[in-house]
Amino acid sequence: MSDPIVDIRDVTYAPGGMTVLEKVNLRIERGDYLAVLGPNGGGKSTLLKLMLGLLKPDGGTIRVLGAPPGEAGGRIGYLPQHTHVAGSFPVTVLEAVCMGMVRPGFGSISGRAHARVDHGKARLALERVDMLPLEGRALSQLSGGQKQRVFIARALVDNPELLLLDEPTASVDSATRTALFTLLGELNREMTVIMVSHDISSLASGVKSVACVNRTLHFHKAPEITDQMFTMAYGGSGDQCCPVELVTHGHVPHRVLAPHDGEGEGK
Repeated sequence: MSDPIVDIRDVTYAPGGMTVLEKVNLRIERGDYLAVLGPNGGGKSTLLKLMLGLLKPDGGTIRVLGAPPGEAGGRIGYLPQHTHVAGSFPVTVLEAVCMGMVRPGFGSISGRAHARVDHGKARLALERVDMLPLEGRALSQLSGGQKQRVFIARALVDNPELLLLDEPTASVDSATRTALFTLLGELNREMTVIMVSHDISSLASGVKSVACVNRTLHFHKAPEITDQMFTMAYGGSGDQCCPVELVTHGHVPHRVLAPHDGEGEGK
């Protein structure tokens, strides 16, 4: 068996004595597409930051791409939860993507210091997310969905092996959400994807496995919703929480489906 791309063992994170994550174990294989689900404040974003080395665990061990967190450099792409660019900030789409490039010894490139960088890599990343025709447009002129595609391109610019996304479909409409899920499924053909979300509709996007996080973590090898999973992650039952348009009706377990038409029970 090959080494996992992420290996987390007995990790606890408790800043100031307040436990955010407790005894977390998670093994993610290469090529997986993992949805990390749970309530707001349950520790999902903290888990990603621990993988990235932005936070240090208070107990346990983490290995990412065979090394301690923070040592993988451009082999990891990361889309944070809140990515905001002021409307007055004069940056084009191409320039924004160049800011994601990593150079040994210099960290990530910022501002206009990308002048000597190969723009070819940035254009390839934009092409992967269908945004190359807008490379010269001001980032501030784009729609919310277009900006998210640019920020995903920025995470892809160094052609990573592992893509981490924190709430990539938050604050976008349903059509944009569906398009972004389709894009992530296509990217998963080339890399491992870990997506944090509080929205169970993400399970209809082609994810391969699920981790329910609410201080503790429970891993599921299939994108299937059961009452047990809801209790673990949200503290409620599937009968109370399942959006009727996203899961089959009747008895649990609920197999997640694409949105469908129809009313009533027993479809």
